[in-house]
Amino acid sequence: MPPLDDDHTGTRIREQRRLACLSQRELADRIPYSYSLLNQVECGARPATADFVAAVARALRVDVTVLTGQPYVTQLHQDHLAELVRPIREALDLYDLGVDPDLHVRPVEQLTAAADDLCAQVRATRLHAAATALPGTIAELTTAAWRAPSTALWQALASTYRTAHDVSVKLGYYDLSSVALDRMDWAAQRASDPCLAAVRQYMRALVYFREGEYTIGRRLIGSGHGILGQSDETRESLAVAGQLHLGASVIAARADDETAVDAHIEEATAVAGRVGDASDVHWLSFGPTNVAMHRMSAAVEMHHYDEALKQAKKIQPPAGMATSRRAHFLIDRARSEMELGHTEASLKSLVAARRAAPEQTRYHPGARETIRGLVHLSRRTPESLGSMAAWVGM
Repeated sequence: MPPLDDDHTGTRIREQRRLACLSQRELADRIPYSYSLLNQVECGARPATADFVAAVARALRVDVTVLTGQPYVTQLHQDHLAELVRPIREALDLYDLGVDPDLHVRPVEQLTAAADDLCAQVRATRLHAAATALPGTIAELTTAAWRAPSTALWQALASTYRTAHDVSVKLGYYDLSSVALDRMDWAAQRASDPCLAAVRQYMRALVYFREGEYTIGRRLIGSGHGILGQSDETRESLAVAGQLHLGASVIAARADDETAVDAHIEEATAVAGRVGDASDVHWLSFGPTNVAMHRMSAAVEMHHYDEALKQAKKIQPPAGMATSRRAHFLIDRARSEMELGHTEASLKSLVAARRAAPEQTRYHPGARETIRGLVHLSRRTPESLGSMAAWVGM
């Protein structure tokens, strides 16, 4: 396999550090990581983990995507996905324009079913199909909701905005995902739906998790719980509350607060014991298996890779679990295996993630960094690893 290209996260960190007129020593003093690790990441000898990138981005006052190189434009063009982003952006801008008299709008039942189907497409990681259908569905729902406002239509419109957020995040367009979340709030308010509003706070919290701003992320989780407190306790509200605890657990893990991690996992476990598999609630995949996966993810975030792998070996994702969630689990597992030197097992997990969710895996920063780490660990690059590296654009 030819040498990896020099356009990687480490080189971008070096470029931004130099633009900030900082030496490696000076930058290392501003992040909770060693000078040695920074040096190895910049030269490409070590992969840049998500928490490391978030810390560096905060220290340099740049967006995480500046360092990760997202969106991965070359691959997006190859997959004919880049051309689908602008129509989504335009559809999100229709929210306050009222009725479009020239637009043919399907009946309410068909529109709400279409919004639900978009959520299913994303969970199945059929991103191209979801991104293709999304703008038209948003446009129709916008006109329908303005023409004959109803709770069902505002809820469906909020759901499509949530799908726009999901697609944007998976493709690396984080600026667009923030716009989508603002629109989701706008529609959720008109639906007077506290559960939707709480789901939106959960998603906002994950935005700050990616950016390394854990204090705001925790406050948003608290806000979500507060919103739910305004409604009656139902299976729906319990599942959303449980998912908020899971979000809080990985934020606490990234902040290295193990006590908080344990507390949130315990709360989520209790909720899962009451509601069982609630993966049908707002497409959150909440339930006992997802709690176990978050326990494992929290261990990964705290760099407890032995514990993470121990937890991973106990988890058997059910056949009905969302493909997107199963693929995320496999990528987390691959990272733990790579960090522990289990290179063959790590590659096997990545291949399984690619087989299950090719579009999601190709654009996942964690998968790309794990592949880069495996290449550096391998004395002789196996053909399958070389194929994976070429596939993600290295």
